[in-house]
Amino acid sequence: MDGKCEILDNPEAGRQLQSDTARIGLYPCFSKTPLKTTYSKVMGMKQSDNNPAGNELELENLEWRESLDHVFQHQGANRVVELLHTLQAHAKMLGVEIPFSANTPFVNTIPPEKQPPFPGNRALERRIKSLIRWNAMAMVVRANRDESGIGGHISTYASAATLYEVAFNHFFRGPNHPSGGDLVFFQGHATPGIYARAFLENRLNEQHLINFRRELDPQGGLSSYPHPWLMPDFWQAPTVSMGLGPIMAIYQARFMRYLNDRQLKNTSARKVWAFLGDGETDEPESLGAISLAAREKLDNLIFVINCNLQRLDGPVRGNGHIIQELEADFRGAGWNVIKVIWGADWDPLFARDHDGLLVKRLTELVDGDYQRLSAEGGAFIRKHVFGGHPQLLQMVEHHSDEQLEKMNRGGHDPEKVHAAFKAAVEHKDRPTVVLAMTVKGYGLGAAGEGKNITHSQKKLNEEELRDFRSRFQVPLSDQDVAAMPFFKPLPDSQEIRYLLTHREKLGGSLPCRRPVDEPLQPPAPEVFGEFSHGSGERKISTTMAFVRILAKLLRDPQIGKRITPIVPDEARTFGMEGLFRQCGIYSHPGQLYEPVDHDSLLYYKETRDGQILEEGITEAGAMSSFIAAGSSYANHGITMIPFFIYYSMFGFQRIGDLAWAAADMRCRGFLIGGTAGRTTLAGEGLQHQDGHSHLLALPIPNLVTYDPAFAFELEVIIEEGLRRMFVQREDVYYYLTIMNENYLQPPMPEGVRDGILNGLYLFKTAPNPAFSRKVQLFGSGAIINEVLAAQDLLAEFEVAANVWSVTSYKILHRDAMSTERYNRLHPQEPPRLPYLTRCLEGYAGPVIAATDYVRTLPDMVAQWVPQGMVSLGTDGFGRSDSRPALRDFFEVDVKYITLAALSALYRRGELDIHVVNQAIRQLGIDPQRPDPVTR
Repeated sequence: MDGKCEILDNPEAGRQLQSDTARIGLYPCFSKTPLKTTYSKVMGMKQSDNNPAGNELELENLEWRESLDHVFQHQGANRVVELLHTLQAHAKMLGVEIPFSANTPFVNTIPPEKQPPFPGNRALERRIKSLIRWNAMAMVVRANRDESGIGGHISTYASAATLYEVAFNHFFRGPNHPSGGDLVFFQGHATPGIYARAFLENRLNEQHLINFRRELDPQGGLSSYPHPWLMPDFWQAPTVSMGLGPIMAIYQARFMRYLNDRQLKNTSARKVWAFLGDGETDEPESLGAISLAAREKLDNLIFVINCNLQRLDGPVRGNGHIIQELEADFRGAGWNVIKVIWGADWDPLFARDHDGLLVKRLTELVDGDYQRLSAEGGAFIRKHVFGGHPQLLQMVEHHSDEQLEKMNRGGHDPEKVHAAFKAAVEHKDRPTVVLAMTVKGYGLGAAGEGKNITHSQKKLNEEELRDFRSRFQVPLSDQDVAAMPFFKPLPDSQEIRYLLTHREKLGGSLPCRRPVDEPLQPPAPEVFGEFSHGSGERKISTTMAFVRILAKLLRDPQIGKRITPIVPDEARTFGMEGLFRQCGIYSHPGQLYEPVDHDSLLYYKETRDGQILEEGITEAGAMSSFIAAGSSYANHGITMIPFFIYYSMFGFQRIGDLAWAAADMRCRGFLIGGTAGRTTLAGEGLQHQDGHSHLLALPIPNLVTYDPAFAFELEVIIEEGLRRMFVQREDVYYYLTIMNENYLQPPMPEGVRDGILNGLYLFKTAPNPAFSRKVQLFGSGAIINEVLAAQDLLAEFEVAANVWSVTSYKILHRDAMSTERYNRLHPQEPPRLPYLTRCLEGYAGPVIAATDYVRTLPDMVAQWVPQGMVSLGTDGFGRSDSRPALRDFFEVDVKYITLAALSALYRRGELDIHVVNQAIRQLGIDPQRPDPVTR
C-alpha cells in the first residue's frame, strides 16, 4: 500500500469520497475495500444528519477501524503493531501527550473463536468436581462439629475448584511423567479440596479426612495447610504464611533453569505453577520478584490468581479493580497476562456489543459492586448492570432473572479455564499469569456465597447442606446429608476410572514429595585441616577462612559441582571475587557485555554454566534460591549443597517467614551470616550491626546454629554439617556467623572436636593456676579476643581465669532442656547432668560470659551453671565507630569483662571491695555512665 485512496471501479466516486471525507475531517484510508464501505455510510449519514458533530466523529472512528481491519486481514498483527507505534511516535512529535495504560479491556483475553476444543468429558468432570466439593466441605464442617474452633476453610476452594480440576485433569504433570513432573504451589487455604481429591485417588483414607487438623490422633490426620515437615510424602512446598508461595515459585523456576544450564538435571520441560488469591497479592513478597521472572524469561512459570475480589473483611479493591491492577503490574513487569473474567454465557452478549456499551458498563463497576452482584439475585443484576441504558436492557430482554443470576464468571467455566491454561503452557519466552474471576464461597448459597464471612465459614446448618447437595447433584438422601458422610464412588465407576486414568496419563498424582535416596560422598580429606595449625604470622578473619574452605569445596571432585554459592550483591564485601573466575556467576543468556573490570584477574564473569547465584540486593530472593537448592533433593531429584552468605543483620529479621519455610520444607544447606556481631561491622551503624540473629534463630527446631571464633572451629563445623546433611541425610540446616575482623588464628587444641560440635570446650587454661581466686571466662565469636585479653589482665589482679570457647548457646540450651525433660520423665533413674554442667565440674569460680549478641543469649544457659554466671552483651542500638569504641560503649571489652569477674568474686566474698574500686579507677570506667541500652 502506498497510503493513497483508490477506488478502481469508480474514479468519480473516489473523488467525491475524498471531497466528503475532507469536509468532515476524515483521513485518507489505507486501502480500497474499506473506502467503498465508508463511502456508502458517509452518504447515508449525510442524508439523515441530525447530529453533525457526533456523526463526523462516528464516521472518523469507523473509517480508522475498517482501515485497520483491512491491514490486519491482509498483512497480519505485526503490521498493525508497527502502524500503531508509528502513529504513536508521530503523535508525540506533534506534542500530543498520550496517557499510559498497561491495561486491556475488561474482557477475556482469549476470544471464543480462538478457544481450543475442550479435550475432556464435561459432564463427568463436573460430577467428579462436585464430589470433591462435597467432601472438602464435609471435612471442614465435620471437624468443627466434633471439635469447635478447630478451624479450616471452605470458601477458598469453593471459588477455585474449577481452576484446580481443569489443571488436575489436563495439565499438572506428575512425578512419573517423562518431563520429570511439575512443581505446584497450592494456595494454602484450598487444602481441603486437595485432600478431597487425594481421597478419591485412594491416596488418603476416610480416617484421614475425619481427622482433618487432628494430626496427633493415633490413626493419623491431615495438616491444616501444605506442610512438608508434617506430611513429608505429600506436600512439596508450604504456602502459608501468605505471600511466600509466589516468590518461592519464581526462584524455583529459575533454579530449574540453573540445573538445566549447568547440565546437572534436564528440567527443560517442567513447569512451576503457583496458585494464589488476589488478596494475597497485598503481601510484598507476592509481587516483589515478578520482574526477575520476566527478565529471566521464565516461560516455565505460571501464576494462577484466583480473583474472587474478596478478602475476609470486604472486597479486595472495594473502589477499584484488582484484576485490572494486577494486569498492569504484571504486564508492566513483562509478563504474559491472560484474563479469564466472563463465562461462555456472556459470549453472545459481547458479540452483539458493537458499540462497546456493555464493556464500558462492566468496566465502570468496581470490586465492591461485583461482590454484591454475586450475593444478589437476577433482578438486581438486570437493574444495576443493564438498567442504565436502553440498548443494554434490550440485550437481555429475553433472559430471565434466573438466567442472569446463573451467568458464570470465567473462573467457573472449564472451557475458558482450559483455554487459558493451554495458552499459558504453550507461551514462550515470558512467564504467564492467569487472572481468573470467581465468586468466593461459590456454591455455598445463603451460607456465604459472595459474602464477607466466607473466609472463616466453617459450619452449615442442615438446610444449607441440603441446598449444597442439590446444587451439585451429590447422590445423598436428605437423611444422609445430616450426617455429612464422605462420598466415594465404587472403584469401577466411571468417575473413579476417569479420574485415575487422566492422572496416570499425566504421570501420577500430585502433590507428591519424593526425596532422592542419594547419600553424597564426603569431600576429600585434604579439603579440611588447613587451619588446624593456625594461620602462622598472618592475620585473617573467619570470613576469609570460610571463602578459602568454600573455594576448596568447589574444586572437590566428589561434591564440587553440587555446591551452590548464593550471595545478595555482597560477594566482594566478603572477599569472594576470586570465585568469579573460578566458577562464574550464573546467567542464562551468558555475558552480553564486556565488564568494566575485564582487564583484572578477578573480573565480573557471567556465564550460562556459572555456579554462583548473585541475586542482587534481595535477601528474600536469595533465601528463596537457598530454599530451591536446599530442597532440590526432594523436588528435583538431585542433591545440591547451598551456601548462602549475607550480612547477618539482614537475615532472620528480614526473612524470618522464609527461614521457617525452609525448615518446613526440610531444606539442607548452610546459611552464613557474615559481619557477625554488633561491634564488628564498625562503620556501618545501627541498622547494619547484628546483635540478635542467634536469638531469632533459636525457635526454628531443625536449624543448627554456631558462632565460631576461630578458623579451625569453622572447618570442624562445616565438615560435620556436610556429613550430617548430605551423607547421613538428616533434615537439618545450619546457620554459622563469621566476621571480617583480622587476627592471628590459633592452632586447634588437642581433643576439642567434640566440644566444638557440642557447643563448649576449654580453649586456654589459666597461665597461673596456682592463684586461689578463680573464674571461668566464656567467649564466642567476635568477642573471644577481648576474653583472652581479660585472662591476662585478671592475672595482674591475681585471678586465675580459664577461657572457654562457646560455639553454640543454642546447642547448650537444647541439651540442657532435653536432659531436664529426661529427668522429669524418669524420676526413678539417677538424674543426668547437662553437657554444660558436666564440662564445668572441677572448675571453681563464677562464670563470666561475654558475647557480641544480646545478653539473653548466654542467659539462656545460666540456670545450669552451678557456680553462677554473669552475662555481658550488646543490648541496645548500634553505632558507627571503631571496634574498640563500640566494645567500650556496649561494655563487652577487656575492661568490662575484667571488672565483671572482679565484681563477681567480691559478691562471693573472695575479694576486697577496694580491689574492685581500684580496678574501676585503673581501667578508666565511669560508674555514672548511662546504660547503653537506653542510649
